[in-house]
Amino acid sequence: MKKTLLTAAIAAAVGTFAASAQAVQQPGFFQNWQIGLDGGVVTPMKNHPFFDSMRGAAGVHIAKQLTPVTTIGVEGLASVNTSSWGTVKSKTVFDNTYLGAYGTVDLFNLFGGYNCEVRPFTIQAKAGMGWARDIFNPDAAKESHNFLAVNTGLNFAFNVSDHVTLGLNPTVLWHFTETGFNGNKAAIGVLANVSYNFGPGFECVLPYNQAEVDLLNAQVNELRAGLATAIAANGIAELQNAQLAAALDSCMNAGPKVVKETEVANIYNSVRFVFFKIGSAQVTKDQMPNVEMIADYMKNHPASKVVIKGYASADGNYDFNLKLAENRAKSVRDLLVSRYKVNPDRIVAQGEGIGKMFTEESWNRVSICTLEAE
Repeated sequence: MKKTLLTAAIAAAVGTFAASAQAVQQPGFFQNWQIGLDGGVVTPMKNHPFFDSMRGAAGVHIAKQLTPVTTIGVEGLASVNTSSWGTVKSKTVFDNTYLGAYGTVDLFNLFGGYNCEVRPFTIQAKAGMGWARDIFNPDAAKESHNFLAVNTGLNFAFNVSDHVTLGLNPTVLWHFTETGFNGNKAAIGVLANVSYNFGPGFECVLPYNQAEVDLLNAQVNELRAGLATAIAANGIAELQNAQLAAALDSCMNAGPKVVKETEVANIYNSVRFVFFKIGSAQVTKDQMPNVEMIADYMKNHPASKVVIKGYASADGNYDFNLKLAENRAKSVRDLLVSRYKVNPDRIVAQGEGIGKMFTEESWNRVSICTLEAE
């Protein structure tokens, strides 16, 4: 059962290492090392008086933090001979030693996730394996011997700063034999520890996301296509400017044109203007007299027709202005039909797009209504 738990813990640590590598920037080999001192008490788990057999223990550990979840290291521990475990007393200062490798899993970061900051408190699950030795004076009746040991426990860690950690480590040192873990020869203990972490810790990074990269590439390609379109449009605009400049030069070089009074009179008699506010196709109250004049003319001349051409100024979106010009022509037509009962067959309404008739830009927001006699 204990071997199964140990295997599961190692598997979880390996899986977490792989997952963590996607979330944090991994430091180099010589970074995130720590060194620490351990001190506390140990006593046999079974078959000995609990407090009478208790003795002091001291040790040292060196470790490297691989991810915010996993750490590996080596440790050494020795118990001080202050009492006797059994009938044979040791005459040495240290009568038990242990040297082994271990790994820890940060349970808070494993189950709660790493938020890119060092937690002030966390709990680590610890498991390790190494060699232990009972040391006895050669004059004693019992000789010293070595054995394989497994060290398991928890570490309650208090991160008092970015570099200093204080911990409390309840631990069990198992004597591993051919038949498995021998509780009769196991020792339990509580060790306090202080560790210095050389850093620099872990820096969070955004994981590589192919979908986001593809989206950004698509946006870049779209912008490039837009740039090519803009360059082409700019070339067309420059050509149009050149044509307009040539036409302007031609007009300036042309002789004066005499407008006959009859032509002016025809304009006065046959054309009415309905002006609009910017961005609007609604006929305002101040423009209603112009619509009424058209309706009166058509009432007095039953065979007459009217051609309504809607225009928009160059302000704003081009496609919107094309639709706005058409709506301005339809707006005048609808008023003639609904309010003044003009037969729609006598009305032609159409949008002409951007108006350039007037130098005053706001005047180009207009519907030009040309009346045709019988």
